[in-house]
Amino acid sequence: MNKWAELLMGMILLVAAIYVWGMNLLGMGTAALEFLKGGIIWLVIMVGLLFVMLGISDLKD
Repeated sequence: MNKWAELLMGMILLVAAIYVWGMNLLGMGTAALEFLKGGIIWLVIMVGLLFVMLGISDLKD
């Protein structure tokens, strides 16, 4: 995947997940703190971080 696309995708996923968590849309903020109910939010955050790290490592090359 293109390094800039990875960075962009990672940042979009991170911002979207943190926004949903912070605004407590559909009760997701409370559920994320309980982890079992908010597993989807944590998965999106982790995938976003993965894309950001892959993009940063590609920038070094």
